[in-house]
Formats: sequence, C-alpha cells, structure tokens
Amino acid sequence: MALFHSPLDCAARSLLSFRQFDGVTFMDWIAQLGPLAEPTKAALAALARRSLPRGLNLFSPGDRAQGYPVLLSGRVEVFLTGPNGREILLYAVEPGQSCVQTTLGLLGDEPYTGAAATVTDCETVMIPKPLFLRLMDADAGFRGFVLRSFGQRMGEMTRLLEAVAFGKVEARLAAALLDLADGHVVRATQSEIAARIGSAREVVSRKLDVFAKSGWVATERGEVRLKDLTALRRAATG
Repeated sequence: MALFHSPLDCAARSLLSFRQFDGVTFMDWIAQLGPLAEPTKAALAALARRSLPRGLNLFSPGDRAQGYPVLLSGRVEVFLTGPNGREILLYAVEPGQSCVQTTLGLLGDEPYTGAAATVTDCETVMIPKPLFLRLMDADAGFRGFVLRSFGQRMGEMTRLLEAVAFGKVEARLAAALLDLADGHVVRATQSEIAARIGSAREVVSRKLDVFAKSGWVATERGEVRLKDLTALRRAATG
C-alpha cells in the first residue's frame, strides 16, 4: 500500500542549484525548472516540503500516482519483483532525475508495476495530481520540463536494458561495487547487489569468489572490501 496514497515514487528531481548562506544550503528548485509563468511559480512556491526517513515504502504494484514528486535530497530506488520473488533494481531516483513510472501514471493513467522505497533520508516536494495536470495544460515551460526529464530518463533506462541484455555480468558487478563503495567498503548483501545488476544472488556469489581469488576484493558477511580499484575499473569498462 502506498504511503501518502501517492508515489513519492521515484521522485522527479528538478535540476537543483545550491547556494550557501550562513552555513545553510538552500535549493532553488523552482527556478531550475526553466521559464515558468508567474502563476505557476506561485503555485509551486506554496507547496510544503516534507522529510521522509530511510527505509520508507513509497508505492507498490497496483497503486496509482496521486502526485508528481520533486526530490530535493536523498535517493529512492524502484524495484520489480518476479513471480519467484527475485528482485531487480529498475532504476534509482536522485535529485535531478525523474520517475518514469510516476510520469506514465499521471499522463497515461497507468498503475505502478514496481515498488519503491527510500534508501536514505529524503526531502521532497509533492505536486498534487490536479495541479500537475493543470500546469501541463496551461504552462508550456512546465510541460517542457516534464517531457525533457521523461525523455532523458527513458534514454537512461534504454542503456540499462542494453547493459543487462548484452553486457557481461563481471562488468556490471565491478561497476556496481565501485558505485556502492563507501571508501573501499561496500555494505550490501549479495542479494542486494544482485538486484542492482539484474542477476541472481548465486551468480554474484560465484563472481565475487573469482574477484576475491584474483585479489580484487575480500568478502565478509554483509560487506565487500575493495582491494584493487584499478582492476575493478578496468573490468567495469569492458
């Protein structure tokens, strides 16, 4: 069941600008949407920000989008789950990125087919569905922002599908380890890594064993320590 009855789904982040003032970071997200009519700016400025904790389920398959979220900070991940319970990370949403499923839900009245959750603490602004649809009709600048974001995201998803369909598991695994690393440590289970690269846990386990025997990584329960970043980068690119 979707919290907020809405998709904070994978939030559409507007390209954000950051300004420092007395040590506080302000995000001028409305200005970064592009040229907007004054009534549009006023309507968006009246929307409240909301904070969401890490680990919050945002929507589930069958839910319907009730608003267009703008992610100001944090990360949301959207998963698909197969009949056998295996998950695959469809995409992540970070500030500056839009959620394909939410846009499809609002414009095409399509229900969600995936599930989403916050993987960090997040700050968002939700544009309610009635306001979103009104702005799409009335403001060419707002409409252009939404369609540009949607097009860019679809391009990224196409590249992801190409990587999963035609790329080597070793390359996807090496790239995922480098992306997930905090320092030289990846704190994730093999199932979580498998979901990220569109593979099975057993495959990830075997490939990590190969990486470990080559001296690239060392595996521990719930952790992977990266020992040879040069080799991993080389594997990730080909």
